Amino acid sequence: METKLARISQLSKENPDMVFTSLGHLINKEMLENCHVQMDGTKAVGIDGVTKEEYGRNLEENLEALIESLKKKSYKPKPARLVEIPKDNGKMRPLSIYCYEDKLVQEALRRILEAVFEPMFYDEMMGFRPNRGCHKAIRKLNIMLERKPTNYVLDADIKGFFQHLDHEWIVRFIESRIKDPNIIRLVRRMLKAGIMNNYEFEATEEGSGQGSVCSPIISCIYMHYVLMWWFKEVVTPMLKGYAGLVVYADDFVVTFQYKSDAVWFYEHLKHRMGHFGLSLEEEKSRLIEFGRYAKERCSKSGTKPGTFTFLGFTHYCSKSKNGRFRVKRKTSKKKFAKKCREINQLMGHMKTWKLKEITAKLNQILTGYYHYYGITDNTERITAFRYHVMKSLFYCLNRRSQKKSYNWVEFLNMIDNSYPLVRPRIYVSVYN
Repeated sequence: METKLARISQLSKENPDMVFTSLGHLINKEMLENCHVQMDGTKAVGIDGVTKEEYGRNLEENLEALIESLKKKSYKPKPARLVEIPKDNGKMRPLSIYCYEDKLVQEALRRILEAVFEPMFYDEMMGFRPNRGCHKAIRKLNIMLERKPTNYVLDADIKGFFQHLDHEWIVRFIESRIKDPNIIRLVRRMLKAGIMNNYEFEATEEGSGQGSVCSPIISCIYMHYVLMWWFKEVVTPMLKGYAGLVVYADDFVVTFQYKSDAVWFYEHLKHRMGHFGLSLEEEKSRLIEFGRYAKERCSKSGTKPGTFTFLGFTHYCSKSKNGRFRVKRKTSKKKFAKKCREINQLMGHMKTWKLKEITAKLNQILTGYYHYYGITDNTERITAFRYHVMKSLFYCLNRRSQKKSYNWVEFLNMIDNSYPLVRPRIYVSVYN
């Protein structure tokens, strides 16, 4: 099966105009068994309450019935269970929890869509793609800011991206490369499956549920046609100077040499988004002066160069030790504050734990934090986070009894000698 998908991917890469008309047969027992083996069994269950373990007890029978329903075109995914989690801005993010069998079909569909569309995506698209990630997106952006004639940056935010994806446009984009009616039928039924919200069914007329296995590749396809392809093939040839774009899921940054190009693009971007059912978050989208000569121009007008936030980092203009222009970045205030609040809440839950267990958990958190935020020039912020963890632990231990257990010096000696907390380390260089 992997060989067949690899062959499809190769054909798609070698023939950009090729349209695939027969792919539905690939969703067979072999592929679904493979999807089952690789599926994460620890995820939350859908409305039917079936876990991976339960489904696997009668795997042969279940897959035979599923294959039969797919062949008869009678397969209909069950509604997703809606849960909401808090966002950084205080609002709630809706998550769709799908039934296990529907996840299997989604995973099979994702593999086929990825095989066809992944070869046609541009390098500047970084989110939800194999062998790419946040740090590669930042490296790409760093080249655009430091080595290209960038003078202006457009930091844009799409309002409710996943909730407002237009179903008809999704189908039309997929049909540009896949004309198999079986695949298109599955895509439509998946999108229209609906959700269960407080035990009440709600139809889904737009959007692709966050939590769907297929949502990441669908979002990439959507952004490819709506933004990336348009920018590369239509916009860039019309501009007077340099322009660059980096996209991570629904988050993107555009760099420009000339302000007139940036203003023109921003206005056309609003119309472009509106045409495809999307809109920009005006309060979060802004055009700033940024780059090698921004400080000189801003000093003449009595202002400071702007900063912008991308993928949890605040990017700002600075200089290297030898006085050359450098873009530096640090953990954004919002992300830093959110993580500190999470640590404080966690300490409340762990106050009855043994000290060895607490420090083991904190070291696990710190290591994960350093792996993401331990990036060039961010030593100060990751050190500050470790200090906050230490203070939170200090207060937690002293609240265990009416009498204070430690003074600060004794606490530091204990941390250094008996229960050490992982020290900050830079794991990622933006220049590699």
